[in-house]
Amino acid sequence: MESIQIRDAKAKFSALVEAAEHGRPTTITRHGRPAAVMIPIADARRLRAILIKVEQDGTPGGALGNL
Repeated sequence: MESIQIRDAKAKFSALVEAAEHGRPTTITRHGRPAAVMIPIADARRLRAILIKVEQDGTPGGALGNL
């Protein structure tokens, strides 16, 4: 997974969206630490479905705790 600093991500936002559209996630860092991830919408939908399923199954601590 590619990584980019937040200030560079601002300048290259369109390119990051295009990368996500082509299945390439990107980690966005702030002060050298991961702060966010831009992922393809299909991946986001799958993750959302998993979290909903986990919550419905009554997992202690909510959906996978404090992701």
